[in-house]
Amino acid sequence: MERQIETRLKERDVRFTSGRRSVVAALAGSEGPRSPAELHDEIGSRVPLSSLYRSLSVLEDAGVLVPHFGMKGVTRYELADWLQGHHHHLICVDCGSVEDVSLPREYEERVQILVDDIGVHASFAPIDHTLEIEGRCSWCS
Repeated sequence: MERQIETRLKERDVRFTSGRRSVVAALAGSEGPRSPAELHDEIGSRVPLSSLYRSLSVLEDAGVLVPHFGMKGVTRYELADWLQGHHHHLICVDCGSVEDVSLPREYEERVQILVDDIGVHASFAPIDHTLEIEGRCSWCS
């Protein structure tokens, strides 16, 4: 994965610094999108907060990270689908946890049909989709 990211960044004349590597490693090891605060708690002093935000911006601009704008204005980041595969999210409305979930092929096909039908209805050409289901996690319910 690091080689793929390094190649993509190099194509954009962007260095794959140790701070950016730390961000990618933290996100690669997580079970869902993470907020800058969550990443900073994990990475700690290895990456100063100002550098963390700069790294998130650079990696997002390069298409390595995808932002998810969630509840209460919190933006969480995760690796792009081309790195980790297509998936969706379960979001707890109480604790704010976000869990990745991959759907069985038949479910994903049904979601894609719905996305395509919505596109036709709205005269819109969908390129991709994400599904976020809000509810309560097992800890909060």
